[in-house]
Amino acid sequence: MRYSALLLLLFLPGVAYADVGIPAVSLTVDDAGNTEYSITLQILALMTLLTFLPAMLMMMTSFTRIIIVFAILRQALGLQQTPSNQVMVGLALFLTFFIMAPVFDQVNESALQPYMAEEMTSLEALEAASRPFHQFMIRNTRESDLDLFMRISDTPRVETEADVPFRVLVPAFVVSELKTAFQIGFMLFIPFLVIDLVVASVLMAMGMMMLSPVIVSLPFKIMLFVLADGWAMVVGTLAASFGI
Repeated sequence: MRYSALLLLLFLPGVAYADVGIPAVSLTVDDAGNTEYSITLQILALMTLLTFLPAMLMMMTSFTRIIIVFAILRQALGLQQTPSNQVMVGLALFLTFFIMAPVFDQVNESALQPYMAEEMTSLEALEAASRPFHQFMIRNTRESDLDLFMRISDTPRVETEADVPFRVLVPAFVVSELKTAFQIGFMLFIPFLVIDLVVASVLMAMGMMMLSPVIVSLPFKIMLFVLADGWAMVVGTLAASFGI
């Protein structure tokens, strides 16, 4: 009898407050015909989107071009672990935030603030937030790459650039970014390659076959990069390539 009373006390709060909790799934339709989902579904959708945040950061922003150029630059200098990966990724992230600041401001003004003020639904806010990213990616995507993926996916021709679907735009943007990053990396590689060739020729002429040209050319490449204010030039070139 005593255990029965204890079990009853344990289950009573759940029964008493069952009707007061937040409904797990609910759909409401306003006068305009827009569907609004319950807060539980919105939180679930937000948590799901957070898992795609790293991929979105790399594939839908300037991060890909920046980090590839930094990696090629480190290889051209002949430095294996300097700067470290953490430093390069951190610099690439902050440079990405700097370049993407106008896009983030548009998302905040057109989607986030109206949504927080309950002036638009979650779906309307998501659609409004996607437009600045769409404009940024379409502006930095080559037409040849865009045509390639539209042809592969059998997507019909669109009248305006705003009608290009994301499933076609994102891969075209990534391929275009890779191509641009390798072009910039090629231009960075040329002067350091010339130094390697000159040092190798001098060592061969002096008969110093056993001395590695990489060891000798490394300080000269670092000195050239520092005297030319290389980091400022690389960062400035990357920012200017996005129209900043």
